[in-house]
Amino acid sequence: MKSYEGKLLINGAWVDSVSRKIEEIKSPFDGVVVGQAAVASVADVELALQAAVSGAEIWRRTPAHQRSAILLKAAELADQRAEEIAQIISSENGKSLIEARGEAGRSGEIIRLGAFEGAHLYGSSLPLDANKGTGLDKIGFTLRQPVGVVVAISPFNYPALLVLHKLAPALGSGNSVVLKPARATPLTALAIAQCFLDAGLPAGVLNVLTGSGSELGDALCSDSRVRKISFTGSTSTGTYITRIAGVKKLSLELGASSPVVVLPDADLELATRAVALGGYINSGQVCISVQRVIVHEKVKDDFLQALKVRVEAIKVGDPKADGIEVGTLINAKEAERVATSIRVAISEGATLITGGELDGSIVSPAIVADVNPSASIAQDELFGPAVAVSTATSVEEALDFANSTPYGLGSGVFTRDVDSAIRAAREIDSGIVHINWTPLWRADLMPYGGLKASGIGKEGVKSAIEEMTEVKTIILHGRNW
Repeated sequence: MKSYEGKLLINGAWVDSVSRKIEEIKSPFDGVVVGQAAVASVADVELALQAAVSGAEIWRRTPAHQRSAILLKAAELADQRAEEIAQIISSENGKSLIEARGEAGRSGEIIRLGAFEGAHLYGSSLPLDANKGTGLDKIGFTLRQPVGVVVAISPFNYPALLVLHKLAPALGSGNSVVLKPARATPLTALAIAQCFLDAGLPAGVLNVLTGSGSELGDALCSDSRVRKISFTGSTSTGTYITRIAGVKKLSLELGASSPVVVLPDADLELATRAVALGGYINSGQVCISVQRVIVHEKVKDDFLQALKVRVEAIKVGDPKADGIEVGTLINAKEAERVATSIRVAISEGATLITGGELDGSIVSPAIVADVNPSASIAQDELFGPAVAVSTATSVEEALDFANSTPYGLGSGVFTRDVDSAIRAAREIDSGIVHINWTPLWRADLMPYGGLKASGIGKEGVKSAIEEMTEVKTIILHGRNW
C-alpha cells in the first residue's frame, strides 16, 4: 500500500481524516478494489484551509527561481513514475492503457510549463504623463502577483491531466492549493501530489482532500480565505458555484455538445478518421469529444459509410488488455444512461448505424444518424461513446445547427475552401474552432475554455496563470521639477 492511500494531504503530511472514514476505490471494468481513499469532512476542510493560508504566505515569498526548481524536480519525478501513474489511471478510471499512458506521459510537461510561465510574471510601465495635468514627476508600473489560496476541483475523466492543468499554473505562479479530485478517481491525484512532496514543496502549499464533492464543495467554495476557484465539471454544478462563491475569481470549464461540420468539399478520409478518434476516446467522456456531426447532404452517405467502417474497427474491452483502444465508462450507471439516450434517440426517429450495445460498464461505439438537431442526444451533453449525425442543406444551415445548443466549448469544420473556413471560424460560437480537425485536440499551452453555458475563464498554463494572479498598480510620486 502506498503511503498516501486512505490519507489526506494536509500541511505537508499524509494524515487520517478527522472521522477516519475510508472508502474503497473499484475498477469500473470488473469491480475489483484497486485502492483506498479517505473520506474528508468539513472539519478536514478547515484544517486544509488553515494550512493553505500559511502555505500561501510562504510560497509567495519564495523566489520564482526556487519555485521553478521544485516544480522541475516534480516534473522529473512524474516522468520517472509515468508508468505507475498510467496503471493507476487505467485501474480507477477504466480507460485503456494506451490512453492512460498518453495522459500520464504529458504530466511532466505540464508541470514544466507551469515552472516556466510562473517564473515570468511580467508587469508593464504606465505612460502617466500622457494624462493631461500629469507631468514627469511620476512613474507608474504594474506587478502581477499570486492571488493566494486556490481551490481546484477536478473531474474523473482525466484524473492526471486536469489535476495538473490546475496545480501547475497555481503553484508555478506562487499560490497555495486545496485540491479536491473526483471521488471516483482520487488515487491518481494522490500519486501526483506525492511527486510534489518528494520534490520539496513546502508544507501547506499543496493540500488534497478526497471524498464527497457535495459535502466538501460548499465549505471550500464559500470560504472567504479562498481567492480563486478553478472547477471542471457539469454546467449545473458550475452554476451553483457561482451562487455560493462570493467575491472571488472563478474559472469554470463546464459542459459541452461539441459539433463538427463536414462541408461538401471536405476530405472525407481525413474527416472520418478524425471523427472516429474524436468521438470515442475515453469512451466519449471528454468535454471536447465529438458529440455532433453536421454533414452536408451531398456527402452524407459517403461519410456515414466510411465512418461506419472505422468505428466498427475500434477495439473495445478490458482496459488493461493489449491492443484495447476504448475501455469502460466510469461506472455501470453511466453506461446505462448513455445506452438509454441512444435508445431514446432511435425512438424519436433517428437511425442506429452501428454500436450502442450495453455490457456492464461498456457501451460499444455508436453512430446515430438522421438526428434532429433539436433532439436531446444533440442538445444535451452525452459524455459517452456515441456520435449523432445530422444533415444540412447549406453552409448557412450547418453553421446554424452548430450554434443551436446552449454550449460553446469546442468545434471543428472540414473544408478545402478558405472562405468557408474563415466564415466558420468567425461564426461558430465556441471557445475553440478547429479547421480540418475535430474539437478533441488540445495543446497544453494553448488557451482552453468555452463560451455560453460551457463556462468562463481559460485554462492552458499561461492563460491559467493570468487567471490565478492579480495585477497591482504601483505609482511613485516625486516632486514637481
